[in-house]
Amino acid sequence: QVQLVESGGGLVQAGGSLRLSCAASGSIFSINTMGWYRQAPGKQRELVAVITSGGSTNYADSVKDRFTIARDNAKNTVYLQMNSLKPEDTAVYYCNIFQRFTNYWGRGTQVTVSS
Repeated sequence: QVQLVESGGGLVQAGGSLRLSCAASGSIFSINTMGWYRQAPGKQRELVAVITSGGSTNYADSVKDRFTIARDNAKNTVYLQMNSLKPEDTAVYYCNIFQRFTNYWGRGTQVTVSS
């Protein structure tokens, strides 16, 4: 099994920054994709950013040039640096790992951006 533990959410003013972290434990394979998704109230869960074990990244258009995803393969940890936050970034952010055709999810961490 795989466990994902997120940290770093909170309340921040518009224009501010937050850094999310997610540590994976359990049966982690060397080839996988880790990333962040978010879900705002009344909306579907959407991709924010993902990064492969080789370092390739993909971002949602809405966060490009503001968010940066990174990972430490030795620690099985993924990070999301969020700068220039906007009220529309308010959501529950979920960590995800995809490996061997299976998705695993964290419990989520709340990010609230006040205007």
